[in-house]
Amino acid sequence: MPLALKLLCLALVDMALCNYSEDQCSWRGSGLSQESGSVEQISLHCAEGSLEWLYPAGALRLSLFPRLSTGPPGKEQSPRRVTACIKSSSSFRGAQIYLERDGVLELLLSEAAAALQPKVRCFSWLPKEKVALFLQSTLHRDISRRIAAFRYELRGDWNSRFSWPSGNLSADDAGTCRPCNNTEILMAVCTSDFVIRGNIRTVSNNVDLQESIINVSATRIHRQKFALFQPVGKYGKSAGSIRTLLRCGVKPGPGSFLFTGWLHFGEAWLTCAPRYKDFRQIYEDARQAHENPCEVSLD
Repeated sequence: MPLALKLLCLALVDMALCNYSEDQCSWRGSGLSQESGSVEQISLHCAEGSLEWLYPAGALRLSLFPRLSTGPPGKEQSPRRVTACIKSSSSFRGAQIYLERDGVLELLLSEAAAALQPKVRCFSWLPKEKVALFLQSTLHRDISRRIAAFRYELRGDWNSRFSWPSGNLSADDAGTCRPCNNTEILMAVCTSDFVIRGNIRTVSNNVDLQESIINVSATRIHRQKFALFQPVGKYGKSAGSIRTLLRCGVKPGPGSFLFTGWLHFGEAWLTCAPRYKDFRQIYEDARQAHENPCEVSLD
């Protein structure tokens, strides 16, 4: 940060912060440095990041320009649709979030709803559409201890096989719980954040969040973006948990499965989970027909 700007920040009230972009992924700033009634324009260019607005005053307009691609390695292409999800912080106060689509505002997250518990809201758009997030400060006599903060994630063509239980995607997500077809299984193995071969230990249900948590004992980790599955116990066998929608009715069952899915706000979410023997047959058939989108090591 230039010296002149640092001196300007220090000249503000002790707890006030100058608005600035930390990088192309996240933004942090203070309403105390905004003019009354002003709208600050922000642009971020990453697939995930965060925003933290201290002492909200006036408004923010956040435009997201992610560099996204879909498809297996070596065959990437521009997404036909982009889906974004935001997750409010547990201390979200002082603002409401609107979705601005082609100049029309729609309430995405109210201050009252965010105050109850962290909320996830999702929305999708086509490349030709113009969308932004509009954060409007709410009136309070005392703005101290009010921070409007959230994390965001974006995916290309995300909502075709996944939907947050508390999201508000307008597209019909009834197909989320259906079994993946052969093409979807092969693509999931090539593009997912995690590909784990393992067995279901237990399944627990959270009615409040409308989620089921599948506890998995891994026999082989083909790929994981982060250390979702880690060794536990004296034998060092890897284990972890994967989430899915409660309405999908997942039950524990015998046999080995190939679990694939995405990492969302630090949690693993399921997309496809064929039995491993079925996956082997699907993969071998595709390999013989030269239709595999990528190579997978089998054992």
